[in-house]
Amino acid sequence: MLEKTEAIVLHSFKYSESKMIVDMFTRQHGRVAFLVTLPKTLKGKLKKQYFQPFTLLRLECDIRPQAQLQKLRDVSVLTPLPSLLCDPSKLSICLFLAEFLYHALKSEQQNEPLFDYLRSAVEWLDGRQQEYANFHLVFLMHLTRFLGFYPNLAGPEHPYFDLRAASFCNTPPPHRDFLMPQEAGMVQLLMRMDLPTMHLFRLNHAQRNRCLEVALQFYRLHLPAFPELRSLQVLQELWK
Repeated sequence: MLEKTEAIVLHSFKYSESKMIVDMFTRQHGRVAFLVTLPKTLKGKLKKQYFQPFTLLRLECDIRPQAQLQKLRDVSVLTPLPSLLCDPSKLSICLFLAEFLYHALKSEQQNEPLFDYLRSAVEWLDGRQQEYANFHLVFLMHLTRFLGFYPNLAGPEHPYFDLRAASFCNTPPPHRDFLMPQEAGMVQLLMRMDLPTMHLFRLNHAQRNRCLEVALQFYRLHLPAFPELRSLQVLQELWK
């Protein structure tokens, strides 16, 4: 049965000369993989440029629960995001976050608040002209609200932060996955940031990259088999 939904592109790759597989996170169905047949002429509806990472789309599709690859009938742009493709810094952020979400949302089912969060964050970044160097940090830490392991910020007077338990503690836990007192405050700092105010938090290049390392370590502890990200190195080179 044909239905309409909104989607954000996470990843695409060539399957054959005329086909590609596109992973998207949709508003109504969560994570879905589509088999897309590309047109042989410029007049076709399913244009290749629609399937760049972080593109916001409106889909008409045929979703069949038992099928591994779903079929697209029609596609149109939901919200144009011109600056994400033209600005090298924004493009690097988007490629990193799209790769991150491709792994983080592997089995995510329908979650409309999560989709709305992704859409609003992407639209905000596209409209921002400057002072967005902390965007990926804010994005990652607030995403934990939707994935079920949001840090417990109670007890900030306790000097250590247990990354496995996602909470502060008074003594070092009996494992290595914790932050020493000099870095535990980083968690409070990251969770105080949001999109409108993140420019007020001045981090240098080394501090920003360390925050990113901690955020990724936190995700790897809570998401099984989360891999190393190929796009990470490019992101770490920004804003030196």
